Amino acid sequence: MNILIAHGGGPTPVMNSSLQGVIEGVRASRRKCKLYAGRYGVEGILNDDLIDLTDISESTIQKLSVTPASAIGSCRKKLGEADYPRILDTLVRHGIDCLLYNGGNDSMDTCNKLARLAENARLDLTVMGIPKTIDNDLAITDHSPGFGSAARFAAITAGEIGSDAAALPIHIVVMELMGRNAGWITGAAALGKNISKCPMMVLLPENLLNIESFLKEAEARFKLGKGLLVVVSEGIRDLDNQPISESGIVDGFGHKVPGGAAQRISDVIMQNLGIKSRSEKPGLLGRSSMPYISQIDRLEAYAVGRAAVEAAFKGDTGKMITIEAHRGKKYEFSLGAVALDLVANKEKKFPVEWIAEWDVADEFIDYCLPLLGGSLPAFAHLR
Repeated sequence: MNILIAHGGGPTPVMNSSLQGVIEGVRASRRKCKLYAGRYGVEGILNDDLIDLTDISESTIQKLSVTPASAIGSCRKKLGEADYPRILDTLVRHGIDCLLYNGGNDSMDTCNKLARLAENARLDLTVMGIPKTIDNDLAITDHSPGFGSAARFAAITAGEIGSDAAALPIHIVVMELMGRNAGWITGAAALGKNISKCPMMVLLPENLLNIESFLKEAEARFKLGKGLLVVVSEGIRDLDNQPISESGIVDGFGHKVPGGAAQRISDVIMQNLGIKSRSEKPGLLGRSSMPYISQIDRLEAYAVGRAAVEAAFKGDTGKMITIEAHRGKKYEFSLGAVALDLVANKEKKFPVEWIAEWDVADEFIDYCLPLLGGSLPAFAHLR
């Protein structure tokens, strides 16, 4: 079997662990296989620019689990009708029997369309989706590889910045986190309250922001004199369901690129309350910081990559691997698979019932905490 792996969309801290799972899954099968990767995702396939991974060294394979982003490159490209025949032509020319696509909901849409086109063209092609996204907005699966590490980063970073805000409580600090239209990462920052003991307000995109109510609450909390950290999702919207700040840029899939939410809120605070405010935006550090990686996340990312290979060898096609979480005294997980058309372009939002007033509910903490892959820091508090 000749196999081709491609990455789509924004990288995660554990995307290369899934790649390692694919490579080691192929080698463990002891089949006579050629393994290729699309250089920069589907763009590499379109340009007939493939990387031969068949004989890469063992030392390089082991480095994948500690390498951030995508070792083979990714892209944000929405395929047009003319692109699909070119992709199929590349697959046929290289004798590809199996296509593995590692990505989020837009990438699963691409994966699903390729599976259907191959079927219609009567190509003997296996197509499997490997889940990934720090945004955690893939449907069906309990959570997505990449989220656990992004959540750990958000929680610890909120604890660190909150500690600073509480130690010198002369301003309101506003931190913006990634996640586009879903508040999962921003919600995870709420776990930082127990680290810093700093008052915190959490603003999720699923909950439209009433600026007047926010300012009233922020002023009251700041007057307590213990500092205040406001954690805001990049996709936060106002009562008219409009982004409070936009970059003015549209990505390759037609999504408006958010940006500037923290700065916008800081400006509103200073203009209306006369309180000094600072905006912070960790940005890409949230998906490329290896020191904060979740070991559970790394393990699951590896597992879904390997499971996709094993499913392909068994003849499965047109599916995405899913994670089923078992939250008991000890966290465990198992893997399943779901038809690609059930996850393609489906966006899983943060549950409304898990949103508390300027905070998240305990149910979310119970959901999220095991995914962080270990205990959080414990800081000294002498004040």
